[in-house]
Amino acid sequence: MSTGKPVFLVTGHDLATPALALLNDYEVIYAGKSPTDDDIVALCRRHDPVALIVRYGKVGAAAMAAAPSLKVISKHGSGTDTIDKAAAAERGIQVVAAAGANAAAVAEHAMALLLACAKSVVLLNERMHAGHWDKATHKCVELEGRTAGLVGLGAIGLRFARMADAMGMRVLGFDPYAKGLPAYVEQVDLESLWRESDAISLHCPLTADNARLLNAQTLAACKRGVIIVNTARGGLIDEPALLAAIRSGQVASAGLDSFAVEPMTAPHPFQGEPRITLSPHIGGVTADAYVKMGVGAARNALAVLNG
Repeated sequence: MSTGKPVFLVTGHDLATPALALLNDYEVIYAGKSPTDDDIVALCRRHDPVALIVRYGKVGAAAMAAAPSLKVISKHGSGTDTIDKAAAAERGIQVVAAAGANAAAVAEHAMALLLACAKSVVLLNERMHAGHWDKATHKCVELEGRTAGLVGLGAIGLRFARMADAMGMRVLGFDPYAKGLPAYVEQVDLESLWRESDAISLHCPLTADNARLLNAQTLAACKRGVIIVNTARGGLIDEPALLAAIRSGQVASAGLDSFAVEPMTAPHPFQGEPRITLSPHIGGVTADAYVKMGVGAARNALAVLNG
């Protein structure tokens, strides 16, 4: 039953309690755990929200057209590639993001994937559980003294850079928008980053200009035996090219938390590949980040609504 209050539509099944506390003057409607485009359009048409908080699914022109009162679309996180920003601009709808709210969580996960790859954590665990003892035959990679190349130097990339520096790694970074970088980050062009990095970690948004940034050509320009980590967007990587590079030995291993099509469905070429460590796009999913992203998304939307 409608309360008569203006509506916030959340494209998810919940929102953190501290975030909800900020929205007492609004009715909050949930789209569910896995809303389709049609679900979101139908809910917009039914409830005419003044604000959307985007957790899952995509928000396109059809959803915006179905909600004439819509003033703001607020991302529950930092990546706004699931929102049609051009359509929003045409309608005067502001798009905002909780930038940095999940930075610690994602940077930690990226480092965990790098360490898992360098130290063969998953493979050795499986071998041990199967009764093997590979001490005499297996050598891991020592990261001290190696070079980490970071594509994207926002809140997440800089946190990862700080951890890599603390481990004694040389840190290269590419980001045309970054300014005032710490002394331990050496800003370089992409060609230098490919050529000099022992490990490459992606921390940039997905745009039309950088789709399949890592492809057969750029992977071939990297050091042989490079480690690839992606906790950003799956579309940054040409997945067949990465798989071919891993099987040829050009890429030693990869730690991936995002994929071109999500959720990943079986069978997928990455599944069963022992040198690819996979996680289901949960780098930013921690109890702390959940609260930070929810509060950030609510505050950002209210800031727009309140002028």
